[in-house]
Amino acid sequence: MNAPTDTASPLLRLSGAVAADPSGPDDGVAAQYGDPMREQRTLAETVGLVDRSNRGILQVPGADRLSWLHTLGSQHLERVAESTGSELLLLSPHGHIEHHAVLAEFDQAVWLDTEPGRAAALLEFLTSMRFLLRVEPTDVSAGYAVVSLVGPDAPAALARLGVPELGPARVAAVPPAQFATGAVPPAPTSAYPVVGLPGGGFARRMPDFGDAAVIDLVLPRPALAELPDRLAVPVAGSWAYEALRVAARRPRFGLDTDHRTIPAEGGLLASAVHLDKGCYRGQETVARVHNLGRPPRRTVLLHLDGIGEQLPEPGTPVLRDGRQVGVVGSAARHYELGPVTLALVKQNVPADATLQVGDANAAIDPDL
Repeated sequence: MNAPTDTASPLLRLSGAVAADPSGPDDGVAAQYGDPMREQRTLAETVGLVDRSNRGILQVPGADRLSWLHTLGSQHLERVAESTGSELLLLSPHGHIEHHAVLAEFDQAVWLDTEPGRAAALLEFLTSMRFLLRVEPTDVSAGYAVVSLVGPDAPAALARLGVPELGPARVAAVPPAQFATGAVPPAPTSAYPVVGLPGGGFARRMPDFGDAAVIDLVLPRPALAELPDRLAVPVAGSWAYEALRVAARRPRFGLDTDHRTIPAEGGLLASAVHLDKGCYRGQETVARVHNLGRPPRRTVLLHLDGIGEQLPEPGTPVLRDGRQVGVVGSAARHYELGPVTLALVKQNVPADATLQVGDANAAIDPDL
């Protein structure tokens, strides 16, 4: 996954910046700024700014944008209000996740930001589905960037830009499926408040990482260089952000999912799937699995015993008594929990099972 071309982040020039592995998912931003454990504590206890400007960003203006995306994806978007964010999955005919995007309806357009290296494929799919509708999907990654304020003091830091306070993100509990009733609520299952920023772009409140608020800023790339000074907050690298994300059990598309992952396995039903809407590609699988209540796999947080110096790579097998029962996704060294990883494991793996990941013993976190 590579960062958008010709969009090197100015935050990589800050003192202490160490670039992320160019072969990894966070190429193009800083992995750390000299002390990743201190940076984690800053995000968990106060506030820091995380460079995520390698994410791809699409803009979709046009009169049919909401009804069009509503028919294509898993989320209820037909009547999304201005200045509201949410999440969206695009599925294969068999219900496997092909694209994940965080969105915002803002300034007469839908903005979609997605994993590094995924914007071109998402744009290609959307363009192929335009037909004669009034929509104009465009890749604007070269002109706009995503950064995130993370920490309990994130709302106070955002206020320094002179914008109104954002309330918390709402993620609804997953309701019983009622696919044939026709009683479709008008709102998406997740609703993230959005507010415009001076100079262009917007801020979007995301679900918290534990006690740490998360606010994404989508803004013109020229504004990145001066942003830490304007906000008066320290910077933190992707290692710190990822550690808090993993501990919060927030899966990341392409790292914590594979080509077979369905929404119920990835923990994405509540945030990105509306169970009372239809019809969209892959909806039959979503309905069937939800009604049966037993997806083939589930996402868990694993605690590793910390014997090995290296964290497991995504795709490392999870073993039980020598037999593979799952696969590792994102791994991180958490400042309190130690080495942890998200993993997709078979549904029948007991919660108290002793597992092996490489040379490490692993245990499923009981706080489900």
